[in-house]
Amino acid sequence: MIARAGLIGLFGLEAGMILNDYVDREVDKKDVEFDRLTRYWRPFRERPIPAGLISPHRARGLFLLLVVLCLALVATLPYPNSLYLLLIMPMSYLLEYFYQVKKRDQKLPLAQLLGRIDVSLFPVAGYLCLGHPDRTAWRLFIFFYPWILAHLGVNDLVDIENDRARGMKTVTTLYGLTGTAGWILFFTVLHFLTAPLFLAELGAVATVGFTIGFLLLAAANTLIMREKNPQAGLRALPLFHLTMAIYVSSIILDYTLQERV
Repeated sequence: MIARAGLIGLFGLEAGMILNDYVDREVDKKDVEFDRLTRYWRPFRERPIPAGLISPHRARGLFLLLVVLCLALVATLPYPNSLYLLLIMPMSYLLEYFYQVKKRDQKLPLAQLLGRIDVSLFPVAGYLCLGHPDRTAWRLFIFFYPWILAHLGVNDLVDIENDRARGMKTVTTLYGLTGTAGWILFFTVLHFLTAPLFLAELGAVATVGFTIGFLLLAAANTLIMREKNPQAGLRALPLFHLTMAIYVSSIILDYTLQERV
């Protein structure tokens, strides 16, 4: 089941990333920097569609293929778990589309606050492969949602020059460097405040792992608040990702040890 859930997550996430690139295929041609966020996320240093490595038509086909593979795996889940994921999938892709389009023209960060709900649903979808939309699922969502928004602020901080060139209304283009640092700090603190709710569902191992993660996030925020520039954001970004890796590992280890007791 873990392997199946992992494949559902992999195919679903990759489909979402292709949808992201497809919707932004024209605005991505306006990038003026290619040595920061793009290099971090793309080891081959290319955006495939704007670079002409893959046509929009083939990108659509690959997106549909991954969605079909994901749906086929979801169909093998027991009922009603399969139904839960079938409801989450279209909602997530619609939110992804909304995020990409809405951030081109907005005065308030609705794209960020509403559109990034899709990423927060990913861990919930993993839980719903076996679980149900109960208290644990809601606490899982409430715990990760502020982290997603803080992480989004770091991404926007790093990519500010490209977003300005594209005319995007991101956190940084709306509120500036200082405002973005405040956004990241606010949602990080909110993330800390929601942690006890979710930790109440877990054990001692997860508590230790999460504490390490909190220290890493505190270090990342200290770095960003001190410098308030894209370079600080780029140095802080790996700390956010390491924190997520520690969260996931802690949850899995905690659950495994509890099952053996």
